[in-house]
Amino acid sequence: MKTIISGIQPTNRLTLGNYLGAIKQFVDLQDEYQMYIFVADLHAISVPYDKNVLFQNKLNLIASYQALGLDLSKNIVFNQCDVPAHTALSWVLTCNTTMGELSRMTQFKDKSAKVTLANGTETIPTGLFMYPVLMAADILLYDADYVVVGVDQKQHVELTRDLAIKMNKKYGDIFKICEPLIPKTGAKIMDLLNPTIKMSKSNTNENGTIFLLDSSEVATKKIMGSKTDSLNKVNFDEKNQPGISNLLIIYSCLSNEKIPSIVKRFENKNYGEFKKSLVQIVTNFLIDFQKKYQKAIANPASLIKQLQTNAKKCQDISNKKLAQVYQAIGMIK
Repeated sequence: MKTIISGIQPTNRLTLGNYLGAIKQFVDLQDEYQMYIFVADLHAISVPYDKNVLFQNKLNLIASYQALGLDLSKNIVFNQCDVPAHTALSWVLTCNTTMGELSRMTQFKDKSAKVTLANGTETIPTGLFMYPVLMAADILLYDADYVVVGVDQKQHVELTRDLAIKMNKKYGDIFKICEPLIPKTGAKIMDLLNPTIKMSKSNTNENGTIFLLDSSEVATKKIMGSKTDSLNKVNFDEKNQPGISNLLIIYSCLSNEKIPSIVKRFENKNYGEFKKSLVQIVTNFLIDFQKKYQKAIANPASLIKQLQTNAKKCQDISNKKLAQVYQAIGMIK
């Protein structure tokens, strides 16, 4: 059985984009692969965060995983910070990574701009710069065949591959070369008000983001107010009609209906009619999720116990890989 690894940061609330771009893939593939799905809590502290809500956010994420259909016992779902080998391997990889390689990461450029003061003073955390190296450690510890990522994380997986190839040439065959696994549809859900940017937990205007814990009323308002265009023709054209194309992707992913079929069904209808139909699909999904989420979050002790069990499995696996690496680089005999 091939191995998949992926993780999501426990920052803010989960969005519909998080589900369609990542978690849905976890659920759909969990019977075909050995899955390592982690709460990326170490990555979460690479930018300013609220320490008072971090732990609750971690529980919320695990409860959401379960509510969305991920089997926490069948799959190895764990907290990143519970497995020390992640940071240990990260340091070894750091010593084999150049400043130039990390400086080219587009996500670093985008995120670092957000933590630069208006007067030009840089307040960029070092952790943000080193983020891709920790991500490489996350992947290489478990000999992952595939990494479920969105389009914006593909560059980080490419760096992981480059590091693995470099280390293998230098120290012998110690790492498996992974491949990114990007969903064909829904890999990048865009903001409802600005379809040129990704739907994100951190976007300034929350009216462009559907959160999984949004009420039906709030979600309806956001969808009906989403930006389209003046053509008023339901058509999939991401270049010329990005707004309606984004809505079509959401519709397709949640209904499992192909985009051409949806377009044909609405070819003689206006945007308002299409949006009302999408509202029904989205709100039905949210209501079902929230019911299951409330049941899961009501029993945090059960969630924590399962994570501790899974962390022990990860410690056993990752420590063996770390020992192999240490031996290869001359740290131990």
